Amino acid sequence: MLGYVRALNAIDEAMRVAIPSLEQLPDVLGLARSHRISRSGHIGTYSYTVHGAGCRFVSGNGTEVDVDFEADGRGIFDLWRLRWYGLSLPEPLEVTDEDLRSAVWSLQPLLAEVRPGWFSVAS
Repeated sequence: MLGYVRALNAIDEAMRVAIPSLEQLPDVLGLARSHRISRSGHIGTYSYTVHGAGCRFVSGNGTEVDVDFEADGRGIFDLWRLRWYGLSLPEPLEVTDEDLRSAVWSLQPLLAEVRPGWFSVAS
C-alpha cells in the first residue's frame, strides 16, 4: 500500500523533471487531450498511457501504477489498481480484497475514502 503511494510520488517528481511546464501530475491528461503529448509514450524513465480519467504509468522494471484524477487534481485509486500494482512488482504480491481493505483502513488518516471504494492520499 505504502509502496503504491511512494511510486506515485516518484512518478509525479519524474514527470515534473521531464516536463518542466507540468505543475501537477493530473496535467498529463490536459497535455494529451490538447495533443501537446501523445496519449501514450515515454517520458523520463516511465512509459505512460492516458485513459479516460487517469493514466497508467510503467517504470523501467515493469512496476505499474494506474491512477485516476478527480476534478480537483487528486489522484484516486481503488482496490483493483492496488492489486495490479502488487502483481506488477519485481517480486509480485498477491493479496485478497479483504487484505487490501484492511491495509487501506489501517492507513487512515493517511488515506481517505473519497467515494465508495476509491481512495486518495489525504491532504
